[in-house]
Amino acid sequence: MSTTALYNDQGGAEPAVEASQESAPAAGAAFGLFSADFKKNEDLKEMLESNKESLKLEAMKRVVGLIAKGKNASELFPAIVKNVASKNIELKKLVYVYLVRYAEEQQDLALLSISTFQRALKDPNQLIRASALRVLSSIRVTIIVPIMMLAIKEAAADLSPYVRKTAAHAIQKLYSLDPEQKEQLIEVIEKLLKDKSTLVAGSVVMAFEEVCPDRIDLIHKNYRKLCNLLVDVEEWGQVVIISMLTRYARTQFTSPWKEGAAVEEDYNKAFYDSDSEEKKDPEGAKPYTMDPDHRLLLRNTKPLLQSRNTAVVMAVAQLYWHLAPKQEVNVVTKSLVRLLRSHREVQYVVLQNIATMSIQRKGMFEPFMKSFYVRSTDTTHIKTLKLEILTNLANEANISTILREFQTYVKSQDKAFAAATIQAIGRCATNIGEVTDTCLNGLVLLLSNRDEGVVAESVVVIRKLLLTQPTQHSEIIKHMATLFDKITVPMARASILWLMGEYCERVPKIAPDVLRKVAKTFTAEEDIVKLQAVNLAAKLYLTNSKQTTLLTQYILNLGKYDQNYDIRDRTRFIRQLIVPSDKSGNLNKYARRILLASKPAPVLQSAFKDRDRFQLGTLSHSLNSKAAGYQELSDWPAVAPDQSVRNVEVIEPVNEWAPLVGKAKPPESDEKFYSDEDRDKKDDSSDSSDDDDDDSSSSSNEESGSSSDEESDKRSTDSGKSSGESESSSGESESERKKKTKKAQAGKRKQSTADSDSDKSDDDPMTEGSGSSSESYSSETDSNSESVPAAVQQRKNDVKSKPKGGDGAKKEVSLLDLDDFLVPPTNTTKSSALSPSLLSDLEGLSLSGVSATTQVTIPTFGPVKCYELLHHMSGKGLSAKYHFPRQPCLYGPGMVAVQVTLSNCCERPLEEIHVRQSSPAALKIHSFNPIERLDPEASVTVSLGVDFNDSTQAANFQLCTKEDGFGVSIQPAVGELLTPCALSETEFCTQQSKLRGMNETSATISTATADSSSQAVAERVLSVANVGSVASSETGLLRFAGRTVSSQVLVLILVDAGAALLTVHSEKSVMASMLLRDLKRALVQA
Repeated sequence: MSTTALYNDQGGAEPAVEASQESAPAAGAAFGLFSADFKKNEDLKEMLESNKESLKLEAMKRVVGLIAKGKNASELFPAIVKNVASKNIELKKLVYVYLVRYAEEQQDLALLSISTFQRALKDPNQLIRASALRVLSSIRVTIIVPIMMLAIKEAAADLSPYVRKTAAHAIQKLYSLDPEQKEQLIEVIEKLLKDKSTLVAGSVVMAFEEVCPDRIDLIHKNYRKLCNLLVDVEEWGQVVIISMLTRYARTQFTSPWKEGAAVEEDYNKAFYDSDSEEKKDPEGAKPYTMDPDHRLLLRNTKPLLQSRNTAVVMAVAQLYWHLAPKQEVNVVTKSLVRLLRSHREVQYVVLQNIATMSIQRKGMFEPFMKSFYVRSTDTTHIKTLKLEILTNLANEANISTILREFQTYVKSQDKAFAAATIQAIGRCATNIGEVTDTCLNGLVLLLSNRDEGVVAESVVVIRKLLLTQPTQHSEIIKHMATLFDKITVPMARASILWLMGEYCERVPKIAPDVLRKVAKTFTAEEDIVKLQAVNLAAKLYLTNSKQTTLLTQYILNLGKYDQNYDIRDRTRFIRQLIVPSDKSGNLNKYARRILLASKPAPVLQSAFKDRDRFQLGTLSHSLNSKAAGYQELSDWPAVAPDQSVRNVEVIEPVNEWAPLVGKAKPPESDEKFYSDEDRDKKDDSSDSSDDDDDDSSSSSNEESGSSSDEESDKRSTDSGKSSGESESSSGESESERKKKTKKAQAGKRKQSTADSDSDKSDDDPMTEGSGSSSESYSSETDSNSESVPAAVQQRKNDVKSKPKGGDGAKKEVSLLDLDDFLVPPTNTTKSSALSPSLLSDLEGLSLSGVSATTQVTIPTFGPVKCYELLHHMSGKGLSAKYHFPRQPCLYGPGMVAVQVTLSNCCERPLEEIHVRQSSPAALKIHSFNPIERLDPEASVTVSLGVDFNDSTQAANFQLCTKEDGFGVSIQPAVGELLTPCALSETEFCTQQSKLRGMNETSATISTATADSSSQAVAERVLSVANVGSVASSETGLLRFAGRTVSSQVLVLILVDAGAALLTVHSEKSVMASMLLRDLKRALVQA
């Protein structure tokens, strides 16, 4: 064990065993267990010292393979370094790969071959020269710093851009080894910044950021070149350049966020004219005009939003966030949402940045709210971030949707996520005053949840919400006092004690009893509970000393000898404060002012509120703490520095296949780019057209983001891109050549198609994989815009153009109840309470139904079920229950009769009880006459008529008194939407034969149910559905018939006890399925 285990710990046994097995598998049998230790890598050493180049090459391939697997091959360094002077190019490349890996560990041996590396710097092969420089810079010995500096200077002037790129990487290594070489290295950086190759740009900017990030003067002359070359630089180079240019722009340009800035006019000039023509000055002097170089940076980075590299997209997003005018920042929204399809690590970073952005500009991400809905596969930290974003996006228009989503999240098995959801509900309640009561009532109902963590978190949040309006919620405080015995979470118990003490004057009978309970268990409580118990005792002593004097003394005596010094100190302080004595002096006179002072309402803020002090996309922003090496963004200068320092000739890239990004357009193209009519609509469609232009301009690295749309379209047409791009570009070129009204209108149609396509990507979840290229993404988008039906496009355009509160938004909200938190009836969906400000969300909704003649029949008998409509705690004393009497409605043949029992549970009379419809155009509701007065403990029964339109959609309305209004909802069971129908057995069979196939739904029932008596089965069926019994001549067969109240569609029910089969026939298949489910559940209980 000793020899083998010792060597394994040093990391050398595994490669030895592997190499030994590969070369001589039979050798192990001769030497036994320890053969690998005595002859480790002997075969590789022999091959490396062989005279045959083929054996050396094979050995190096195996060694590089070991390195790739993470195995330790450092012991082969002496044998490998001898081959650095080999004439075989392939072998030399592999040797340099090995030396780069181990030169820093084996510095002494590497120094022996320093002369060989110097000779290799003049090798005709560029890869050998670059590898030699890479190995030389990896030797971390200060004695060779002059040699390294000379090698870097020579490599910086090399003809090969690959070698110059390696020189830029070596600058950083040399600077970390010897910072005193900074001035000489800056000279090399200045020289490399002027390089024309895109291969060098990213590396030299990285060296600039490491060595001299404060030397902004080196960037002036190269600023426009870097902007123009940005699209063609490698992806990681793009990230570094964008980060550097962001800092540069904040020091050289004035803020575009000033009010009244003439951003749009100058944007059009910079983008379409490219400074080729000077436009007339506007009539009034503008306080701000964007610098053309500022616009150049924004324009040339925009195509990179389509990059497949998530870091590039994030870098462009932070650049727009920190540099772009506020009205242009929205262009990054789609790209950030697209990144949410990536790996969870990427999602985490992107969601953190979106959370920060959504605090200041909610409108950016509101159209993509569904993209932030939590999925069951998300991890807890992803769920929490999505929850944070949804809370930030909440407003009066979408709060109903968000709270409905939160209701589902509360039931999550992830306890931490459920607790975070309850906190989010509390934040929504404080931020949107109209739903405070609704959220508070929902949280009160969560107090009866089985999960103790949910109950505890609800108590904590309710305590914060009650501070906003404590006078109206004494019932809730009493209800929480009753839960004190059941709750064991310390924070929740402490919150209840704090509430009792803060509002002890409002609950004078309950607070002393709570103090009595906590006194019994004081010694076993947690420290936070003990502290609040001492506070409660002090407050009750000041307000109700007759009942609590002994209890207070008992608790103070227990706290005086507690193990925790905080509790001991607090007890002594409280005793001196409230109990007069010679030592306390006049302090007790101020006890009431100190302990019972009014507290300000807490402000529930986002955890990302203060993260905007860090630059987006940085490690400091992610950690919410300043990390090492973080460079803060400077404030915008009040006066822009002289822009003439950047006035140099734009340097074109060496590669012919990479066109100049900032190339100016011919002057005549400006006049033909848009027709006069298109200019009027340019502002409205700028977002969607810019997105399409970006798709075509960034579809491959061969296209440039700053070249004109006309040129990019011609290139995409010539290179044979997708049909959508070809048609679009050819259409634009024709309109430019002919300049006719007809062609201008065709351009408008293409523009509207692009709008609808962008809307489609807004509404639908994007399904493209994160690894797919931007070219395929662009072609798919363009081709889809041609194939989308006109009706769908028109509908989406209508939805997009509708203002907040339009029909589209209302239809979506109409199916969502704000108050799903209220007390649910036994077998129905939870009741709802809509706040008054949300009434507009539900306006304009109509469910058209075809009413037919109702066949009047004798109603069947069924047990009456009562459901709770309004709890007396939620209704401030007004309680309401409802049931379905199963009688024809007097208000209309298509309405369902509902009887509501109103009760006054408070000690004061209630006046002017009436119904106010929340959605007049939705389900038709015939309300009862207003009740002028309802005395305490009195009840009254009234009738309503509701046209449910043969759906189980809840009827939402407000039950109002003279002072308040309470949102409630009636949601019927599907069986209550039927009315009995008289049929003979023959007629039943005839109608049954017509309702086959898709109009037939069946399910098996248990044998015990089938064996039940016919009377018991019939009673269970009638308890579920309001149908009529049909006489049957066959034993074991029960038939029932009915019609839907609204549309008079026939519904047949057949119970076959012999075959244990339950069948429902109806043209309304959805209703039939729901009815079958309810019947099956009821029959199981028969």
